[in-house]
Amino acid sequence: MTMESTEGQQGPPAGVRIGSVTGSAFAIGDHNTVTQNQNSVPVAEDQAELLRTVKELRADLARFVATDTTGRLDTELAVVAEEIETGGAAEPGRLVRLRDAMEAAGAFVATLASGVAVGHELAALLGG
Repeated sequence: MTMESTEGQQGPPAGVRIGSVTGSAFAIGDHNTVTQNQNSVPVAEDQAELLRTVKELRADLARFVATDTTGRLDTELAVVAEEIETGGAAEPGRLVRLRDAMEAAGAFVATLASGVAVGHELAALLGG
């Protein structure tokens, strides 16, 4: 990319425009150093399975009209998912709060296969 100077000669590029970058590292200019950090945290198999089922249940909940109860459940699901993705595991206290939110949602969640799957994963992790 070159721009013509006011004197009619080729000049250096006037600037750089970057639209969007995801999952990449780059440098512009001379003598730059690029460092790309991947914040990938190892996740135990049982936590990975819980994360998968939590995401499925959140997707299923999005198809229904939200209520206070399902809204609370969705919030707990989102927090558990974030804890697993960023820290490798959800804290036991967070899992108890998710279990409580699932119980409050009651029969509605029990009719969803994803709800049953999350319930099984919680029981395995919490011992009950």
